[in-house]
Amino acid sequence: MKTFSRAFDNFALFLGPARLRALFLVIAATGLLSLILNAIEGDWVVPAQMALLLIAVVGAAVIIGGRLDPGERGRWVGILLPSIGALVLAMTVLPQFALPLLGAAAGWIVAGMFLFRARSPMEYQKAVKHLRKSEYDEAVKTMDILIKSEPRDTNHYRFRAELLRLWGKLDKARKDYQRIIELEPDSALAYNGLAEVYLQSGDYDDALDAAQRAADLAPDEWVAYYNLGMIEDRLEHSADAISHLDHALALKVPDARHRLLMYLYIARANVRLGNIDAAQEAAAQVCKHKNGLEEWQKILESDQAETLRGVLGEDVAAAAELVRSKSDVMMLAEQPE
Repeated sequence: MKTFSRAFDNFALFLGPARLRALFLVIAATGLLSLILNAIEGDWVVPAQMALLLIAVVGAAVIIGGRLDPGERGRWVGILLPSIGALVLAMTVLPQFALPLLGAAAGWIVAGMFLFRARSPMEYQKAVKHLRKSEYDEAVKTMDILIKSEPRDTNHYRFRAELLRLWGKLDKARKDYQRIIELEPDSALAYNGLAEVYLQSGDYDDALDAAQRAADLAPDEWVAYYNLGMIEDRLEHSADAISHLDHALALKVPDARHRLLMYLYIARANVRLGNIDAAQEAAAQVCKHKNGLEEWQKILESDQAETLRGVLGEDVAAAAELVRSKSDVMMLAEQPE
């Protein structure tokens, strides 16, 4: 049951609140209408129910497909299109073969998932093995070969950019995110990655522009507002930081470690604004997220966390001190810029 719950949570985070709500409405509406039709007699009832099923399948495909990158979207088109065609035949030309066609549609989906498996898992696995040994050069070379053979797959650029960031090659990582934007101009993930690269290199103004663009493209994604608030914390745009971080928290941030830092930035922004009561409330939330602090401390101990330590090390140390001092928010006014 826990495995199912975790899988559903991940699926919900992947879709985002708006798409998840739309998916629920499509399935609920078509399912309810189909149940109502069960109480009605007539030759048209079964075709109508099949039409509702088709609407549900196509609607779900459109809603979920909109969140996929073009390569993965094409894979699912290859899987679902023949099944949708079989449903259309069952509804129109060959209603007498409705059951066999439904079976064929379901069977093709299962078979298609094997026939159109995501490409190049071995290269990613190989790169990860090199990463675990801190062999960044070899990990990146593995992705270089893959990108050369599949130059329009943005997943490859995104993964290589993450490797480059861990390696500390921020300029090369920036170029990979910019290449993704060339291929997918409305990629919020690419702008978000670009914002993180600029943040890591200390280019806060450019980071702010990229993070704002990511938030505009993905208004229901907490990560975009989290990064935006973090950058505004660095720039001392305190009111904006509080607004954006409050918005991120309202979108249900799943990880305690990210909530911990959000409350830290909110507390610090309120201290800068002189809102001490509000700062103390946020600091109390920091103290409630001790498990998130422990997660960050373990993550930052990793050999692969050198770049991350440069970005978040002082913030995690500030959160630890805030917990030790039991919400003495005035210490935040003394934090180094």
